[in-house]
Amino acid sequence: MRRDAILALVPHQGAMCLLDRVESWTADRILCCAASHRAADHPLRRGGLLPAVCGVEYALQAMALHGALSGDAEGGARASRPGYLASLRGLDLAVDRLDDIAGDLAIEAVALAREARGFTYAFSIAEGGRTLLAGQATVILPPEAGA
Repeated sequence: MRRDAILALVPHQGAMCLLDRVESWTADRILCCAASHRAADHPLRRGGLLPAVCGVEYALQAMALHGALSGDAEGGARASRPGYLASLRGLDLAVDRLDDIAGDLAIEAVALAREARGFTYAFSIAEGGRTLLAGQATVILPPEAGA
């Protein structure tokens, strides 16, 4: 799956959609790739740098995309709605920044719990087999309109 299809499924649009493609996904896991961390005009850069903690946003977008791909009871993709980061646990940053990482980022998210009002995933971001950051995130979804 390429960027144009990703844009149709996530709330992140324009330059804030950080994912370039989906390599694979199952009911419980997604693996995405991104090259945007090297962009000089990256929307999360500050002072010319992209801090490693910004990798959490890559993981959150992979989680949202996974929810869109696997969330429809009929088995079809359905655009995800915006959520709110409620908890970030066990965040391990092995690097200080992402903008100087030469290769594409491999973003993996594994569902630990999914409910109608939120979800928890373990995630990792790697490049060339080296883990750059990892952790666990819980996102809360607001009620759907009319619910």
